[in-house]
Amino acid sequence: MKPADLVPRTAASRAILLAIGVSGAVGFTAARLTEHAASPPSADSGRKVLYWYDPMIPDQHFDHSGKSPMGMEMVPRYADQGAGKAATPGVIVSPAEMQQLGARIVTAKRGTLASAVTAPGTIAYDERNVALVQPRASGFVERVYGRAPDDVIGAGAPLADLLVPEWGGAQTEYLAASRSGDAALARAARERLLLLGMAPGLIDSVARSGRPHPVVTIRSPIGGAIKSLGVRKGMTVSQGQTLAEIDGLATVWLDTAVPETIAGKLRVGAPISATVGAFPNETFPGRISAILPQADTASHTLTVRAELSNRNGKLRPGMFATVSLNQGSREALLVPSEALIRTGTRTLVMLAEPGGRYRPAEVRTGAESDGRTEILAGLREGEKIVASGQFLIDSEASLTGIQARAVDAVGGSDEEAATPKVSTATYRTSGRIEKLDSGAITISHQPVPALGWPAMTMTFRVPDSKLVAGYKAGDSVAFAFSQPPQGPTLTSIAHETGR
Repeated sequence: MKPADLVPRTAASRAILLAIGVSGAVGFTAARLTEHAASPPSADSGRKVLYWYDPMIPDQHFDHSGKSPMGMEMVPRYADQGAGKAATPGVIVSPAEMQQLGARIVTAKRGTLASAVTAPGTIAYDERNVALVQPRASGFVERVYGRAPDDVIGAGAPLADLLVPEWGGAQTEYLAASRSGDAALARAARERLLLLGMAPGLIDSVARSGRPHPVVTIRSPIGGAIKSLGVRKGMTVSQGQTLAEIDGLATVWLDTAVPETIAGKLRVGAPISATVGAFPNETFPGRISAILPQADTASHTLTVRAELSNRNGKLRPGMFATVSLNQGSREALLVPSEALIRTGTRTLVMLAEPGGRYRPAEVRTGAESDGRTEILAGLREGEKIVASGQFLIDSEASLTGIQARAVDAVGGSDEEAATPKVSTATYRTSGRIEKLDSGAITISHQPVPALGWPAMTMTFRVPDSKLVAGYKAGDSVAFAFSQPPQGPTLTSIAHETGR
C-alpha cells in the first residue's frame, strides 16, 4: 500500500478524522489538568494511591488502573495529595495548561451599572382614541365615498351622504319664519333645527342660501384607520345607528412584557425608549402610562403600557418593538457575566490566587446589564477571577473536596477571609474491608446517594490508627467519612452484626 492510499479521499472521511483529533485533544487537556492538580509524581513513585478515576467523569472511582468504561486512561488520586498545603486549598494549574483551556483572568472592579431593562413590546391602537360615527336623524343613504375597513383616512374625511326628509321640512319652516320678519318666531324655528341635531354651520348655510339642505355629509371626526364600516348606498339608517368605527393613529400604545421580579422597580411616568425593525436608526421616546394589574401566569410577566406620539404615522399596530426601560444608573462591584458558574442552588466564581492556585468562591449576585453582573457579596474589589475556561477547574476542585469560600467569609479582615471554612459534613454507608495498610483502609462499599457515588471499591485515609484497631480484611462494617482537601477520610467505623 502506498502512503497516499492512507489519505482520506472524501470530505466525510476527513471530517471523521478531524472529530477524533479534537476529542482526543480535549481528553488530553482534561487529563493534564487533573494530573497537575493531583501533584505530578506518577503512581509508581511510592505514593499511596487512594483510587483511580476517569478525568472526563471524575465522580466515578475505581480500584485499579487502565482504561475507563469510556476508553480514557485513568488517573490516580493519591492519599497524600494536598498534605502540607491544607492551609492554602486550591487547584494548581500551570500557565501552559491555562493557555490550553483558553482561560482568561479578570479583576473584579467597581463601575457604573445602568439599571436598564430590555424587553419585547408590541405596538397597539390607543383604545382611548376611538370614534363611533352615528347619524343624528333617520334617513336614506344617497352616496358613499368608496371607503373600506382598514383604510387610513384623515379627520373630516367624508363617509356617506344622507338624505334626511325630516330635516328638509324643518328647514323650510325656518326659512319661512325668517322671511316673516318675526324675530321671535325665527329664533324658535332655529332652536328646533338645533334640537333635531343639525350643526350650527349647516343652519347658517341654509340661511345664507335661502333654500333647504336635506342632504347631509357624514364625516369622520378623527383621523385614523377604519375598524368597521356599516353603510352602503340606498340603505335606510336610523338615528343613533353606528355607521363606522375609527381607530385613531395620532397616538399608539406600546405594551411591553417585563419579568414580574422587576415590577416593583417600575413607576408610572418613568421614561422608556423603543426601536422597531422598520426604522432601526430611529428611537421613539415615551413614558410609562400604566402597569396593568393582571400578570401572565405562563410567562410570569407583567404588561407595562406606554403612550407614544405617532404624528408622522410611522408606527403601525402589530409592529414588534424592542423596549428599553431606563431606571437610572448606580455604582456597583462588577464582573463579566460569563465568569459566573450557576449550579441552580448557588452561584460561584473561580478565584485566581498567587502561585497558579485556583479555588471556588460563592457569591451573591444582583442586576445584570451589558454582559456584566453586580456582585452583592462574596467578592472583594481587586480580586482576580477566571472569566472563561473555569468549568473544568471547578470540576477538579469539586473532585478534590475543596470547599467553596462562603459568601460571609468576605467582609471581615483579610486574614479571616483568607482562612477557608472546613466542611464538617460526613457521609455514611456500609461495606466490606478489602485491605488494611498503614494510614489507609480499602473498602468495597455500597452507594453514597448524598455524593452521587455508585457502589465501588476505594481507599480512605485513616488519620488515627486507633480507629481501625481490631479490624481485619473481610469484616463487614458500617462507617462514616468526610471529604477534606486531603481526600476521603475515615471518621468512624463499627462492625455490622448479622452479616
